Amino acid sequence: MAGKKQFDMDTALDAAMIQFWRDGYTDTSLDDLSRATGLNRSSIYSSFGDKDTLFLRCLDLYAARYGEKYDAALSCAASEPVAAVRAFFDVTLARIADPELPDGCLIAQSAMTIPVLSPSVAGHARQTLGAQLRRLRAVLKAGRLTDQDAEAFAVHAAAVNQSLAVMSRAGATPEQLRAIVGVTVDALWQALRA
Repeated sequence: MAGKKQFDMDTALDAAMIQFWRDGYTDTSLDDLSRATGLNRSSIYSSFGDKDTLFLRCLDLYAARYGEKYDAALSCAASEPVAAVRAFFDVTLARIADPELPDGCLIAQSAMTIPVLSPSVAGHARQTLGAQLRRLRAVLKAGRLTDQDAEAFAVHAAAVNQSLAVMSRAGATPEQLRAIVGVTVDALWQALRA
């Protein structure tokens, strides 16, 4: 049929997300996106908009996909805050260990390139990173920490989570990554005991 799209939008968006995740926003060209999605430039523009718009959709897809997993992991925070934070990090470690996925984290990559991103993309990257911090802050407050301690641990846990992605790209072993998580979880356990 004339005018009917001959590709699956979700599959193409997922392929674009993986491309951005693998090479980052600044090092991904439209030609790279075309190869990754199997779409020509005009199909990319007509279906997804310009590179910024496509990237924002990919960032939202990534945040939603892993946000749901983080929310599920943190669901027991009120009764078991240490187990919830460990489960939160387990989501990240499982993603890092998945051989089908690129190393690192699309959000961490985006945050590191904020100085060279357009204002709208940089702002969206900040919001996406901020959502992770808000998620952690809320569950840590529910886990019997004072507001001040919940804020400190939320910032720390978000920073550790992003550093796991950076360390994995730099070649850290799974054992080293688990040891990093262990230090944070132990510190939280100590704070809750105090």
